[in-house]
Amino acid sequence: MEFSLFSLVRQAFGGAAWPRQWRDAEPKPAYDVVIVGAGGHGLATAYYLAKEHGIRDIAVLDKGWLGGGNTGRNTTIIRSNYLRDESAAIYEHALKLWETLSQDLNYNVMYSPRGVMMLAHNEHDIRVFKRHVHANRLQGIDNEWLTAEQAKAFCPPLHIGGDARYPVLGAALQRRGGVARHDAVAWGYARAASAMGVDIVQNCEVTGIFRNIEGAVTGVDTTRGTIQAGKVAVVAAGHTSVLMGMAGVRMPLESFPLQALVSEPVKPIMPCVVMSNTVHAYISQSDKGELVIGAGTDSYISYSQAGGLHIASHTLAAVCELFPSFRRLRMLRNWGGIVDVTPDRSPIVGLTPVPGLFVNCGWGTGGFKATPGSGHVFAATVARGEPHPIAAPFSLDRFRTGHPIDEAAAAAVSH
Repeated sequence: MEFSLFSLVRQAFGGAAWPRQWRDAEPKPAYDVVIVGAGGHGLATAYYLAKEHGIRDIAVLDKGWLGGGNTGRNTTIIRSNYLRDESAAIYEHALKLWETLSQDLNYNVMYSPRGVMMLAHNEHDIRVFKRHVHANRLQGIDNEWLTAEQAKAFCPPLHIGGDARYPVLGAALQRRGGVARHDAVAWGYARAASAMGVDIVQNCEVTGIFRNIEGAVTGVDTTRGTIQAGKVAVVAAGHTSVLMGMAGVRMPLESFPLQALVSEPVKPIMPCVVMSNTVHAYISQSDKGELVIGAGTDSYISYSQAGGLHIASHTLAAVCELFPSFRRLRMLRNWGGIVDVTPDRSPIVGLTPVPGLFVNCGWGTGGFKATPGSGHVFAATVARGEPHPIAAPFSLDRFRTGHPIDEAAAAAVSH
């Protein structure tokens, strides 16, 4: 039996060779739909357009490599316990898709519903999280309140002693929440979309968006030539404002570096995901044994993928206080992603003032957990030319009409 890299690739693609368009693709001169951004959301959009709407003449373009943006730089957390009805609806839609995604794609995305626990350290935290619990129950979403002792029983490494600077007073727990492997999600969607005829073109940066005399989109200009398109969908986290500006559309977005770290690998010790807003840290353990630690956003606007050292230092200090047994661990690496945030900290999914131009952006820290749901409702919006009912509240027009969806305090971390 052969165990070469090539044989493993062949097995991953059901015995077929590496897809041609990922190796030496030359984009065609015209497509029905061009999707800008080959991350999780863009690839999911392409997959659902092909699978559920029969649109397969699609090109997914990326200036870098497949899944090389925020999809490969997140902390893999999945949950749907958001406060607002609109947010809870789209994240719960995503969570239900996560639960069967490996079977749907015939690709193991390593979804693990190990539970997401949000710690309360003061009276304000207790009131906020109990409000979340009650709201989620009304929305039909699982969430429950734990005492400090119950939180300790659910996550034994957690320190709940009164000597802590911010003692643990309780926690909100969503048992269906958990983690998945970020790059596996991108590869799973990519493989499934490619099998249905979607072209995935890497190293193909979009440098312009063309419009006709009536103002409608007619295609894009790229570093690999001009591509005509009936519709253009922009799904490029961190660079949406730049791309939309090419079509003359200003976006209510700011971009910030968001940092994360991983430790050296250790034996299984962390049974769930733990998040803390007051001391600002969230942590889980990967299947390789690394402790995956989420830090915060920098206070300045930037396209940097590094961020300030003081952010990581603060987070590590918080983690060591919550989990004293982790103090001797060494950090393996740290990195930063670029997150787009809107004034109300909720995404924009839908149509734009330009006919034929669609946008999906502004997810902030919620992008990865929303991946399947985002791609599913965005695909329906692009295919039908009108908002999917779940996506309708997240229109760009809400900032003009005064209907924001304020989730700034519902992310469980102070972003």
